[in-house]
Amino acid sequence: LTQGMEVESDGWGQRKKIVRKPYVVNEMEYEASLPEKKSNTLSRDLIDYVRYMIQNHGENYKEMARDEKNYYQDTPKQIKRKINVYKNFYPEEYKDFILSLKQEKMDMQ
Repeated sequence: LTQGMEVESDGWGQRKKIVRKPYVVNEMEYEASLPEKKSNTLSRDLIDYVRYMIQNHGENYKEMARDEKNYYQDTPKQIKRKINVYKNFYPEEYKDFILSLKQEKMDMQ
């Protein structure tokens, strides 16, 4: 039983719940009806992690998994998933980042 609810018996073995604090139930129902909040940003740590991995390993997820900065000990699939989350959250930033990496490679040659 939750706090604020009591059970009464009518003598025939039938039980019924009596709500003594309806405002508590109403508040809980209201909160449950609210849409889930979606985060509009990713953590700075995740962004830095993903950018580091792409910068140093391109699309070689197995190599990323063996990198010493893989503090989370992610598998190649987990790293790929994190990169895809970053791509979906910041598509423009991702494109610019890839272009800057290609430009760096061209400048080095």
